[in-house]
Amino acid sequence: MISTGSSAPFFKTKASLAVDVPGLRRVPTTTPRLVLRLAALASLLYGFLVSLGLMRAAFIHLGEGVAEQLLAATSNPVVGLFIGILATSLVQSSSSVTSMTVGLVAAGGLDVAHAIPIIMGSNAGTSVTNTIVAAVQVDRPEEFRRAVAAGTVDDFFELTSLAVLFPLQLTTNVLGTSAAYVSRAVSDFGGLAMIDPLRGFVEPAVTLVARLESESGVVMLVTSLVLLFVTLRYFVFTLKGLLVGRLEVFFNETLFKTAPRAMLLGFACTFVVQSSSVTTSLAVPLAGAGAVTLQRMFPYVLGANVGTTFTAIMAALVTGEEVALTVAIAHLLFNLLGILIIWPVRWIPLSLAAWLGGQTSRSRPMVVAYVLGVFFIVPLILIAVLR
Repeated sequence: MISTGSSAPFFKTKASLAVDVPGLRRVPTTTPRLVLRLAALASLLYGFLVSLGLMRAAFIHLGEGVAEQLLAATSNPVVGLFIGILATSLVQSSSSVTSMTVGLVAAGGLDVAHAIPIIMGSNAGTSVTNTIVAAVQVDRPEEFRRAVAAGTVDDFFELTSLAVLFPLQLTTNVLGTSAAYVSRAVSDFGGLAMIDPLRGFVEPAVTLVARLESESGVVMLVTSLVLLFVTLRYFVFTLKGLLVGRLEVFFNETLFKTAPRAMLLGFACTFVVQSSSVTTSLAVPLAGAGAVTLQRMFPYVLGANVGTTFTAIMAALVTGEEVALTVAIAHLLFNLLGILIIWPVRWIPLSLAAWLGGQTSRSRPMVVAYVLGVFFIVPLILIAVLR
């Protein structure tokens, strides 16, 4: 079994880190700039919430016909799984896909049983970003090997989790049953009612946009999707610009010292940024430079996976629908159960990631074949065949 390693120092000097990891540098932030960025973050967050409300309104206007088509498209849970993988690989954001799925459930376009496989697939699809980031170091063989291993360790964790939990979900509905119990408890406690003021703050903007678009379901849906992707993209971009200057010292002095600390950090950073792709891809160049070991990268990405689930939970609370909250909580439980099951045998994803890193360093086009095959070609073929 691969150990998580000791707590001995393993970072390079600041001078070498500045050369090897060009994306991490100190960025001075003046007070006016800080205020502008915070205002931008608040505006983008509001736009994101409006997009969810508009999506729900769009599907209500589109009616039952669209809902039936969506259900038919995902009637096979295996198809739903690969739709989640493909959709997230294409848009590079599990937050977008899970939030959209939660919105569809709240609007009646999907039921919980069809939504959970999509959520599970989306969780796996988001890890493609790390591999793409690793490819930036392709001109340095040793760094490329380490970066690919660090970038794909989440892939192998997700695939291993799916190998165990997807059959279990199909046969027992463990995620749906457990999540429904938790969401009922939250609803009975008044958790959904607590979000009513926020819904009231968002609803006027949704109503205004719907009126401007003559309450056309198709136009409203397109607008909601564009707004969803744009606001999430620039929310992450703005927050990254706000934090990255401060992250350099944080990486050097405190990050990854122990596995629990790395996991907690991955969770905290992703909870704030609401994008596991950002927090994990920031660490991939460090791993390539040798500043972060693969064994410490692993708990960091596990924490990030848990942190990103709170986007869907927030989206579900905004809808005020218990079934939507059930799907969001199922996403959280999938990650927590995956950690509990895979952590004792973590040598499996660690060994597979290290093996792939070694293979791609000897045959660099292999990383392109891996990304295209696992995240695009295989899902497309299986969706076409199984539907």
